[in-house]
Amino acid sequence: MPMRAKWEVALKAPKNHFDQFPDVPPLIVQILFNRGITAPDEIDSFLNHHWPHDDPFTLKGIPQAVDRLTRALLNGERIAVYGDYDADGVTATALMMQLLSALGGQVEPYIPNRFDEGYGLNNEALAELAERGVAVVLTVDCGIRSVAEVEYGNSLGLDIIITDHHHVGKEVPPALAVINPKQNDCPYPFKELAGVGLAFKLAQALVRTKALYPRMRQANFQADEYLDLVALGTVADLAPLYGENRKLVRQGLEALNRSLRPGLTALMAQNNTNSSRTITAGTIGFTIGPRLNAAGRLDSALAAYRLLMEREAGPAAPLARELDQQNRERQLLTEQTVAMARDVILKDNNQSPLYLIGHPDFNPGVVGLAASRLCDEFYRPILVAEHGPEFTKGSARSIAEFHITEALDQCADLLERYGGHAAAAGFTVKNENLAAFEQRLLAFARQKLNIDELRPTILIDAEVNLRGVRPALVESINELQPFGYGNPTPRFMSKNLHIRHLRFVGRDNKHLRLTLHDGRQEWSAIAFRQGHWAEKLRPAQAIDIVYNLEFNEWNGTRSMQLNIVDLHPSEE
Repeated sequence: MPMRAKWEVALKAPKNHFDQFPDVPPLIVQILFNRGITAPDEIDSFLNHHWPHDDPFTLKGIPQAVDRLTRALLNGERIAVYGDYDADGVTATALMMQLLSALGGQVEPYIPNRFDEGYGLNNEALAELAERGVAVVLTVDCGIRSVAEVEYGNSLGLDIIITDHHHVGKEVPPALAVINPKQNDCPYPFKELAGVGLAFKLAQALVRTKALYPRMRQANFQADEYLDLVALGTVADLAPLYGENRKLVRQGLEALNRSLRPGLTALMAQNNTNSSRTITAGTIGFTIGPRLNAAGRLDSALAAYRLLMEREAGPAAPLARELDQQNRERQLLTEQTVAMARDVILKDNNQSPLYLIGHPDFNPGVVGLAASRLCDEFYRPILVAEHGPEFTKGSARSIAEFHITEALDQCADLLERYGGHAAAAGFTVKNENLAAFEQRLLAFARQKLNIDELRPTILIDAEVNLRGVRPALVESINELQPFGYGNPTPRFMSKNLHIRHLRFVGRDNKHLRLTLHDGRQEWSAIAFRQGHWAEKLRPAQAIDIVYNLEFNEWNGTRSMQLNIVDLHPSEE
């Protein structure tokens, strides 16, 4: 049975706060209050998907980048778009390739191979691009930690422009322009754009500038034409869905539901998903994103890039089949890696505050996924890595109490390269430094974490009396979409619900289907991955549940449903 989670119900907002919003359902006001959205203008912007502070030219580095790219476009200089191999990087690469091509540029993509080149800029790639006559290298979703590589590129005569949203290190690379709102002196008000979001801001700036030049003015398009790519990359990269990201993803979802690129239509069909079905953030997170990511995890991300760029249905179909097959292989490799790494943790009885688990057979393309699964299961910072002949390369995932990139900062002198966020990071270490790296990480984790107090916490928006819930309230909750990281699906708690019926559902009896009674009416409920409760519960028993309120649509019928996140008997 999974580790028992703590239930933490948010503090109720003061009565005078609710009084400010008589036209908004109180539960919606409470949900927004829990997310720190409290001022009238903030609530209005959130509910209406508005974000007024979006001038791209307030991003540090944008004016210099636009000036250099414009000169390259006008003078026919070669430009390389250098992207990362994940879904964020691939969508950003596709966006900038389409934009610069539409502006008449001589432009080419470069996406490094995860296995041969690793993450970010590398000297061999820069030398190859310079030899091919490239004058400007524009990075998307990478480069902010590539200080030495940018210095090398400068020595080759390359003009390098960096757009990257990752955590900024102690030293900013000496590029011609660096666009990253996380820089201390960047005035841009929203700091959480994904890599593709920053590419979009650069696209907006270039589109505004093209009106100044007759040759570029002829290109008849708007940056908004690429919002579908922005939604794909932002959701797939788990960028927080509030502020400007909320507006961009909402607009991008609208674009995806108006018209799908041929490659995405083929990908949906390959997954037996009707392309006419409404695409949500969940569709991206669970169907499209994993398949775009699978290419870069197992082979080259160019297959995902070509799928997004393909204009015809015929050539898109084999690309979609390739990505779907790679995703199946990715799932199998992830399961195998998780199983091997889990054994290490179980043998230690989960007594360490942090685990660094490496093996020569681990595939570097899935170590991050394995680390994420294990972090969720054991509620510890987990690093999973491939032991190579000379280097160990891996990924880290962490818990709310432990900033993993700050932990890696403590080991900077032992690492070849690293970077990431509070909850996720990547790293490369020489094998000769591996033991010292692990020891230092463990020492830092012991300072920060008390393993006796580490339990996952389920944050609950409010305790709800289900007798007062009507479909209109569920509609209002749905209007808070898109849900995802930073704007999680609202969770509620209700107590003393009596079980009328329960049964196993799904393959291997992993899930539960329940009928619950609140004292007035029956509720249909589904509890995914909680089949282990079946033998511990009985009809007529009272249970407390944490759940999402949603609609279930089946055979043309729409009804309210409780999607149970966690439960336990009421007497506990």
